[in-house]
Amino acid sequence: MKKILGDTRRQLILKWLKEAEAPISGNQLASKTNVSRQVIVQDISLLKAGNEPIMATPQGYIYAKETGYTGERRVIAVKHTKEQAAEELNILVDHGVSIIDVIVDHPIYGEITASLHLKSRFDVEKFVKKVQTTGATMLSGLTDGTHLHTIEADTKEQLELAIAALDKAGILI
Repeated sequence: MKKILGDTRRQLILKWLKEAEAPISGNQLASKTNVSRQVIVQDISLLKAGNEPIMATPQGYIYAKETGYTGERRVIAVKHTKEQAAEELNILVDHGVSIIDVIVDHPIYGEITASLHLKSRFDVEKFVKKVQTTGATMLSGLTDGTHLHTIEADTKEQLELAIAALDKAGILI
């Protein structure tokens, strides 16, 4: 397969992301264009610099489409150990809640936000496995386990039940 070059490659990446129903990993994009993953990372940076709403998630890159979503959204404060991360995330997705992001208040850098977009136990399992296999520190590790999540669900009741379950588990602040 021939390497796809520069502007042509970035336009293809943009097209694929806009059409995708699920995140596309950097490795998948690299394979499709016959370049390295690092080239894809640079391409994504260039596209973002051109005001394309591309987000990196643990599952891969997504194009932030305007969805017209009319469900409920809330920011919650939680605290837990690294070992309780899967429990926290599974409580939320088991109640039909999507975890949009994680936010920490760093003493030097201020607010740091990372996209998660976790919607199912499968997503949570992949996220936890990636943390384990890479040895990466979760953002909550920078703040002794304290962090925020933006969460959303179709109904207010789903959010309230999920929040009550987090409280019962001793995770909600």
